[in-house]
Amino acid sequence: MTRPIGYYVHHQGAGHWHRACAVAAALDRPCALLGTFTGIDTAGTPGPVINLPDDRLAEGFDGRDGEPERPLSLHYAPLAHSGLRTRMARIAAWAAETDPALLVVDVSCEVALFARLLSLPTLVVRLAGTRTDLPHLEAFRSADRLIAPFPEVLESAATPDWVRAKTHYAGLLGPAPAAPDGGEDGSIVVVFGRGGAGGARADLAAAARALPERDWHVLGPVAGEAATPPNLHLHGWVPDVEPWIARAALVVGGAGDGVVAAVAARGKRFVCLPEERGYGEQVEKARGLARLGAAVLHEGWPNPARWGELVAAGLALDPGRIGSLAEPEALARTAAFIAERAAWWERRGDAAPIRAIV
Repeated sequence: MTRPIGYYVHHQGAGHWHRACAVAAALDRPCALLGTFTGIDTAGTPGPVINLPDDRLAEGFDGRDGEPERPLSLHYAPLAHSGLRTRMARIAAWAAETDPALLVVDVSCEVALFARLLSLPTLVVRLAGTRTDLPHLEAFRSADRLIAPFPEVLESAATPDWVRAKTHYAGLLGPAPAAPDGGEDGSIVVVFGRGGAGGARADLAAAARALPERDWHVLGPVAGEAATPPNLHLHGWVPDVEPWIARAALVVGGAGDGVVAAVAARGKRFVCLPEERGYGEQVEKARGLARLGAAVLHEGWPNPARWGELVAAGLALDPGRIGSLAEPEALARTAAFIAERAAWWERRGDAAPIRAIV
């Protein structure tokens, strides 16, 4: 009987969930998704879903994260948190009951190390940015292999050689590349993902007024009050950003994995405004895109006077640069890599425990 695979999904934003579902659907063996899925529609998920208790601290909690005494190999280990205890207990129970071949961890240093204590092989997803702190390095060291959801050409210069050697560069695990269909309408599409703070209505209105000859379509959350010019269209959450990106002459957005993958798949000219993330994840990726001539980079939201220059620079980009980063077989290649490691551990078998002499 084929042993299943587990995929641990981090709750920040929606990118981890979408990536997990895409990988699970491409695998040739059962794959269970484990995580906190509050607010996510799990209907139609390609495999079992194990919904774990939330491990976040409640609003207004006194922050007993135990930081003064927290082991240096952990990022997050709050004390006296029953949700965290139950969460880890359910992961252990799932592992004991299903005997998985391995666990993909996307992402959590603590879950990666906990899986090692459970004698469960892991493939740890390694996000972009400078992740040379002790908790990340120990999670990487504990893993069988690492999966980077970006092309090797975007690798950080600070990444140690031994980490690179363990890494499978998955590429951009987004929609399949699609040829331009000639249906561009000259619009500018601004995309805000679930993992960030969203946009400010006043800032967007000022940007739209700076280029009144173009329609601006904004996808994702927008906060605040301001008069809206007629060329600014606020759509909120949309079920699929791809049709909007397909019609756009230019895309403006952060450097999250989902946005970059969607822009690359369509080969769209891109003005990248990286958002603040831990370990410089988005800034590092955005700088890599700019270095390749695949995007125009601006760190922070531009003032209105800059928009004309930025849009002109974006429209002057060669869209083939970012389009070349979209690999048609990236998802299938990564699913095959995960399946190969699972099969390797199955062939190896469990280590024989030493039996006590009574």
